[in-house]
Parts: sequence; structure tokens; C-alpha cells
Amino acid sequence: MTVDPWDVARLDLGGYLARLEVTPEAGSDGSAPTRELLDELHEAHVRTFTFDNVDVLLEQHPGVGLEAVQAKFVGRGRGGYCFEHSTLFAAALQRLGYDVRRRLGRVGDPDAGTQQGRTHMVVEVAVDGQRLLCDPGFGMSRLRPIVLADGAEDSYGGWSYRVRRTPGGWALDRESDRGWEVTHTTDDLDVLPVDVVMGHHYTSTFPTSHFRNGLMVARHLPGRHVVVTHEALTIRRPGEPTEHRELGDGELDEWLATLGVRLTDDERRRLAARVAALRS
Repeated sequence: MTVDPWDVARLDLGGYLARLEVTPEAGSDGSAPTRELLDELHEAHVRTFTFDNVDVLLEQHPGVGLEAVQAKFVGRGRGGYCFEHSTLFAAALQRLGYDVRRRLGRVGDPDAGTQQGRTHMVVEVAVDGQRLLCDPGFGMSRLRPIVLADGAEDSYGGWSYRVRRTPGGWALDRESDRGWEVTHTTDDLDVLPVDVVMGHHYTSTFPTSHFRNGLMVARHLPGRHVVVTHEALTIRRPGEPTEHRELGDGELDEWLATLGVRLTDDERRRLAARVAALRS
């Protein structure tokens, strides 16, 4: 008997699909692994769950194992960052019969000197003879997968991206107000659960990790993508200039509610205190 290191059998697939409000045709593990269903799942996941580092800032992160992630996302309706999003999304796809590979990469542009450590997680899926990049856990996530082919471009929902082959793997570029910008580069190396744990340990505990030194909450809302940090608000709308301004006093709770971040009263108080300390 082959042991699954990712333990995807523990996923509450029905609960996950119910949270996304997606009903595959077969309604169970026997659903056909089509590109159409993959697109639907990816967009539903990205629109349902926030990208955020709230638990890291509050020093209460439950970890990136599948059971902890599904308790947080599926059970509480919370979001998280890339290791959590991709762990959950990959498990669901495997249970639905997709050919899945987990990959790691680096956020930033190597040519600009902004490339970070190998701490971004994505999901590669093979469907109908094509390799597809799924990136459900990025601050400005794509709504749908994109083909992993050199020069591939895709525009969906008003957001344009392209893929480039690099010596070590793949670069994903996003078209912004300033033209094409590198979001991250990923490699083709195999990933084990311990690699994800190590990446999470660094990003959640290393003193200078930006996830420990600033709030970030992001989500696709109808017609706009919103990012809230401890000091600023950024709103992007397709075809329009980016709106960026300082976050006003007292606005944080309003935006957390708008973005659907579900916190207990205690978590809300502690987050407010942490943000106040970051702003001082």
C-alpha cells in the first residue's frame, strides 16, 4: 500500500466544495477532471478565501498541515497565505482525480534584485495534455489557471498575465499600470510536505519576515481587487489607474468586514493593538 505524504484522504471534500458553492457533475470523488471544472474551482477558491497573514501577526498560526488548514478555511471560513491555499487546493484537486504537482518558487524580480527566498507555493495541474499553473494563494492571485508554456498570455476578468520560461523554471508576469511586472518565478523540483513546513516556519517566525512585520489582507471583490495593509489601502480595477492611499484611523475594521475576514472579538482586539504598534 502506497502512503500518501499529503494525506489528502483526510480532506472534507464535500465541506470544501460547499464552502465554494461549487457542485461538480458527479458530486463526489468521481467527478471528471476537466479544464472547465478546474477553472470554476480556481476562481471560486480565490473569490471565497482571503489572502492574509492575520494569524502570523497574532502568533497563533495553526500550521500548514491539511487538517489544520481545512479546519481554518472550511470550518471557520478564514483565509491565509500561499502554503495554506495551495495545500488545500491541491488536496481537493487530487481527490477529484486531477494530476497534481506542488511547486515552490520565489516572489519578486531577479533582475531588479527583489527576489525573495523559495517561499511561495503554487499548484501545477496536467489536463488534456497541457500543464497549467494554478496560483490560488498570491496576494494578487490569478482568477483562473494559465498554461505553462513559454510566451503564453491570458486575460480574464480584465487582468492580464503571461508566462515565460526561465533557466530554472517559469516566471509569471502581471500587466500593471507600469507595464509587465514579474510576480514570481517557480521551479520544476518536486516538493515534499517537509519543504512546505520549512518555508512556513521561515515566513511565520523569522524576525525580518515581512509577514511578521506588516498586515496584509487581499481579496478579489466584484469589479475590483482590494489590498489592505496596516498602513495603506490599494484598490485595482480593470482598465483603470490603481487607487492607493493611506489607511485612515478607524478604517481597518470596516475593511476587514468588507473583505470577509472572520475574527473573534479577542482576535479583533489583539489585531487592532498589533496594527497600532506597527503604525507607531
